[in-house]
Amino acid sequence: MIRSFTALLCTLAPLPLAAQALSPAETAQIDAVVADALKDTGVPSASIAIVRGGRIVFARAYGKQSETIAKADPAALYQIASISKQFTAAAILLLQDQGKLTLDDHVSRYVPGITGGDTITIRQLLSHTAGLQDYWPQDYSFAAMATPVTPRQIVDRWARKPLDFAPGTQWQYSNTGYVVAGMIVEKASGQPLLAFLQSHILRPLGIRAIDQDLAIGAGFPQGYKRYGLGPVRVETPAAHGWLYAAGELAMSAGDLAKWDVARLTRSILPAADWALQETPAKLADGSPTGYGLGVDIGISDGRRFVEHSGEAVGFLSENIVYPDDHVAVVVLVNAWFGNAESRIAAGISKIVLPAAAAAGADDTAALAQAKSAYAQLQSGTLDRAILTDDASFYFTPAARADYATSLAPLGKPGFFVQTGRARLRGGFVNRNYRLSYPGRTLTITTYAEERAGGRYEQFLVTPAE
Repeated sequence: MIRSFTALLCTLAPLPLAAQALSPAETAQIDAVVADALKDTGVPSASIAIVRGGRIVFARAYGKQSETIAKADPAALYQIASISKQFTAAAILLLQDQGKLTLDDHVSRYVPGITGGDTITIRQLLSHTAGLQDYWPQDYSFAAMATPVTPRQIVDRWARKPLDFAPGTQWQYSNTGYVVAGMIVEKASGQPLLAFLQSHILRPLGIRAIDQDLAIGAGFPQGYKRYGLGPVRVETPAAHGWLYAAGELAMSAGDLAKWDVARLTRSILPAADWALQETPAKLADGSPTGYGLGVDIGISDGRRFVEHSGEAVGFLSENIVYPDDHVAVVVLVNAWFGNAESRIAAGISKIVLPAAAAAGADDTAALAQAKSAYAQLQSGTLDRAILTDDASFYFTPAARADYATSLAPLGKPGFFVQTGRARLRGGFVNRNYRLSYPGRTLTITTYAEERAGGRYEQFLVTPAE
């Protein structure tokens, strides 16, 4: 697995470019990236979708999807495997909104017989910090996977073992934890997991998705395997039940992109739920994990991303969203060897993302200055020497007190990054920042004098939408 909308969207310089459809030259480049990756790795097919400017601008399939499908179909349903985890987590968040559970409930309330169930929280299941042993760390189908299994059987075999660590003290990817989470969804909702997802998320978004165990046979992509550098062979699917809530869904790349659009536009789920899913969990000692609730979160080349990959028997997938650029890339392949999916995703990202503005010395210094000013606001010690007369007028005693009392309890943010490029407006330099805390993201909008270390004309902290 690869680990790694604010109300002020108009301040993000890259957005006008990002809102454009793909040009013929970009399309040709994408075709070449996919063709090269499939040729070099031997992976039979790929299905991709691209979101730009918050809408789907491209969906295409390439290569051989099965021994019987004559032409690659972009509507074909690939097994997306662990990308499904963010859907399971979303179901939990919706049930919390409905008052049927809370993230901090102990799992024993819903699923008995689990080691540490009286201390493990639902939040820890979703963030992979529960300590439950992973039932499928292998990149191959082990012997038991030839026989159908139920969620309870997985729990009885792997979740009754001693914990790998005390809940909350370490991060370790665990499919077992998500099986338990799926059982909790069914207990709290009174519906099968997939039925709940269909009614609350998939159908409202117009997503055609089915149980990945049923995405087998005529009309569906086949999975492929390869031993070493030997011939590419058709893979035998696992028996029913092995992925369940850890990887239950099959859908097209275009339909997965609809979910990414919902993430970018903050639809289907309340905005606070999206923010919570995208907030990295912290361990008991305060160290970050880089993982939220069913998604990886990080920064690469100055860009925030929300990402997850997937592996099913014979399938690999990659889904990466760049929230500040309103871009998403979906890549689904029907093989579980090679690195075609990540290679294609990286290549497409370079093509469709706006050129990153290199952080110059001025931006670096301004970021340090913004962090210092924010810390002063938290502590109630705002130095008026860093403010213009207008900004000093704005920061009345009541304003300073409200900032201090509301921001101080939050502590040190998980990340603090500049979004977009610096630009001139009204004789000042505008820079904007995002910073995160568990369950929330904040936006800082600044205007400062043009000179290095210039005083602030504006320094506003607001909730991100």
